[in-house]
Amino acid sequence: MGTEQKNSGIDHYFYHIEIMSDKKGRDCTKRTHTIDYANFRQLNHMKDILPILLVKQNLVKPSKPIVMRKSNLVLLFSMLLPVIVSAQEPLFTTDLSNASFPKGVWTIRNGELTASEDRVIWSTTPYRNFVLDLDFKTAPGTNSGVIVYCTDTGKWIPNSVEIQIADDYSEKWSQSPKSWQCGAIFGRKAAIRQKVVHQPGEWNHYTITCTGKFITVILNGELVNTIDMDQWTSATKNPDGSDIPTWLNKPMNTLGTSGVIGLQGKHADAPIWFRNIMIRPF
Repeated sequence: MGTEQKNSGIDHYFYHIEIMSDKKGRDCTKRTHTIDYANFRQLNHMKDILPILLVKQNLVKPSKPIVMRKSNLVLLFSMLLPVIVSAQEPLFTTDLSNASFPKGVWTIRNGELTASEDRVIWSTTPYRNFVLDLDFKTAPGTNSGVIVYCTDTGKWIPNSVEIQIADDYSEKWSQSPKSWQCGAIFGRKAAIRQKVVHQPGEWNHYTITCTGKFITVILNGELVNTIDMDQWTSATKNPDGSDIPTWLNKPMNTLGTSGVIGLQGKHADAPIWFRNIMIRPF
């Protein structure tokens, strides 16, 4: 059941909610959350955004509608607006005529996109607010990524945000920092859950929602990451005190929120495959 409680502050609004979460339609687990919507950055934490995002994904059914205030209205719109007002379209045409990449590196066969070298394939259209859906398949040792908000493809690493793809079952990547593992915002924020990615050779599905400074990542039906770029004000330290790789030499809060989208190729000498790459701009 849900209960509401206002406090003395005008912009503060508490919502106490008990929900039954059940991804697979079997045993249910009760979760209880109290959210102060006045502090929007609270929603950066998994425990706080879980009711909103899981309702959107039809993974849970709250006993009472969540009451929205201005402090989390942007997040609500980022989850629901693209679903309501726009249609999906392929990010790339089947002949890759609307993509930018070194000739001969990226090829499509049987609907599967792959690369022979560690080079990125870019959209030629920049995107600001969007939902990106795609399937990917790793091989043993794969290390790749989905790149959003890129403003300089020649120097993309410090001028974009990368959602990591990795074979977390390999010795190398399983022992790497968690912010280098699958589902991470690379170098910035580890996935909330590890090893949600499937074993090499099996297809995975990403849903990446970008709305201004807010990015959410769903991997194989599970929310694995969410980030508010404005909280990353340092070029050397993450908000939790961990070190940022030196090649990410710009504070994340200074990065643009409009840019081309890219897929990283055969990095670390291990292949990667993509298919069903669909975008819903809004």
